Amino acid sequence: MSAPLRLQGHRAVHCDCIEAMQRLPAGSVDFILTDPPYLVSYRDRHGRTVANDDNADWLAPAFAQMHRVLKDGGYCVSFYGWNQVDRFMAAWRGAGFHIVGHLVFTKPYASSRRHLAHHHEQAYLLAKGRPPCPRRPLPDVLPWDYTGNRLHPTQKPIRPLQMLIESLSRPGDLVLDAFCGSGSTLVAAQASGRHCLGFDLDARHAFTAGMRLHSSNSA
Repeated sequence: MSAPLRLQGHRAVHCDCIEAMQRLPAGSVDFILTDPPYLVSYRDRHGRTVANDDNADWLAPAFAQMHRVLKDGGYCVSFYGWNQVDRFMAAWRGAGFHIVGHLVFTKPYASSRRHLAHHHEQAYLLAKGRPPCPRRPLPDVLPWDYTGNRLHPTQKPIRPLQMLIESLSRPGDLVLDAFCGSGSTLVAAQASGRHCLGFDLDARHAFTAGMRLHSSNSA
């Protein structure tokens, strides 16, 4: 049997997140903030793709494991693909999460233009059990910064992630991102005084996330 993963400090691990979470004790994570594949077979203008974005085989098992490792009374924020919301909703509810809020992140630019010009990202706020409400709840519409997707084809900005982490967890908590990509959630957690653990199936992205954590820690 593989050794358990270290839960202190700041780490990005190249692995299958389902297998990795099976090595975590139940209730060992305080807060989850994750940006899974949107199930849209995404390809950016440079031809970059996202692993497992062309199938949903991982969706229900991954969120079942996230629910297991999250402490009772904890929150999970998950981004999702708006045109696959029925699949995501079924996976969240099947895992045992309660839907307690919806977040919209407004972009000052359009990320794509088809039937509409897309000026927002979205995420759901999920709960395990009955977590206490934050003392200062965030608005459900938050700002977005342009990253240029330099480090990842769907790179998220740090500022709104840090706002969520600081509102929905406490200093010293463990923040998990099961689909960490280039590590924006991990960097935001580290800057907020939280421990963090991230997984990514792509070795290049896990390496980038680890380097960003190291650079932030050295700054």
